[in-house]
Amino acid sequence: MSVTVRPLEMSDREAWGPLFEAYLRFYETVLPAAQYDLTWSRFLDPAEPMHAFGAFEDGRMVGLVHVVFHRSSWLPEVTCYLQDLYVDQTQRGKGTGEALIEAVADLARAHKAGRLYWLTHESNATARRLYDRVAQNAGFIQYRKPL
Repeated sequence: MSVTVRPLEMSDREAWGPLFEAYLRFYETVLPAAQYDLTWSRFLDPAEPMHAFGAFEDGRMVGLVHVVFHRSSWLPEVTCYLQDLYVDQTQRGKGTGEALIEAVADLARAHKAGRLYWLTHESNATARRLYDRVAQNAGFIQYRKPL
């Protein structure tokens, strides 16, 4: 059975929550319920630069990807940041992650973005095998300063 990728709709909220929670759990992160609600509302607000896609197999959501468009001091065009990508463990290795990335690339092209980029943890070997195949590692290291 093939996977279908499409933008998330209001009716997808219940299926999206557990997948987003699983993604956060992978990164040992917990968010308050209010953040889930705020993030979801941003995906559905046309004035927001955020988008979300789901991957569906037999009507069941099996993956998600979140996207943020922003300006850059390095490019005249808008930049596309693939913020979160998660595929249910039962679907890994079936092309679902790549299909989600391609949906984001199509969206970035439609918005005439100058760049599509994303981050992953250095220990995420499974994801990095996919990323090394479909994109170029820019070699940057991320630092965070608590605010």
